[in-house]
Amino acid sequence: MPEPQTTEQQTVGIAIPDNYQPDPTALAGKTILVTGASDGIGRSAAMSYAAHGATVVLLARNVEKLESVYDAIEAAGGPQPAAIPFDLAQDTEEAFIALADVIEEQLGRLDGLLLNAGILGQRRPLEQSAWNDWRDVIHLNVHSQFLLIKSLMPLLRQAPRASLVLTSSGVGRTGRAYWGAYAVSKFATEGMMQVLASETENTSDIRVNCINPGATNTAMRRAAYPAEEPDSNPSPEAIMRSYLYLMDDASVGCSGCSFNAQ
Repeated sequence: MPEPQTTEQQTVGIAIPDNYQPDPTALAGKTILVTGASDGIGRSAAMSYAAHGATVVLLARNVEKLESVYDAIEAAGGPQPAAIPFDLAQDTEEAFIALADVIEEQLGRLDGLLLNAGILGQRRPLEQSAWNDWRDVIHLNVHSQFLLIKSLMPLLRQAPRASLVLTSSGVGRTGRAYWGAYAVSKFATEGMMQVLASETENTSDIRVNCINPGATNTAMRRAAYPAEEPDSNPSPEAIMRSYLYLMDDASVGCSGCSFNAQ
């Protein structure tokens, strides 16, 4: 596995070890919260974590889709998950504190947090970007992540080997025309990861990393590239090995890194 990274040695765009093969019970006993768990990469991550033994906390705003993921996990024989309808667009800190209280009361622990939820927003020149759209993208992609992290850190600190994974993007590493607020939000995500990894380096056993899923056949990708043949990109299920690695204790010692899932 990669050598532990200090904050001065942060690594961007690295891959997980070639020889990593997750054990079928790699996540047994762990409780992992996944945002945006109702569809796409979030759904696949939740299903994969449960298939490897984790109790998954499903977080999304669409109740019907949450119930579908919940039922699929149970039908596959995974540990009984928890489904929490929650709108990340709300802007009161109290709602996020209450969410953390519910998780502590009902589950008693939190070993992993995958911050996967995000919105694309408008794709147009910055000077033509609508303020309301800019504000909405930054709030959901950045502010809600901060509020979740702040509220859930006490629970993560209690875990023996907690993992916090933020979702990045290629346009959050190199700016690209017309990606607007989304690209800026992903630059902020990379920065938030680096700051938090530095802050936790000598104060806890929490590891903090980013993952860039790359071009994947999801609704967001299809919206961003409507002329692209969807099947030319891998399915969310096909990139889960990287997501498993970052939650598996196999990645202990690696923090402050930005991984590529492909």
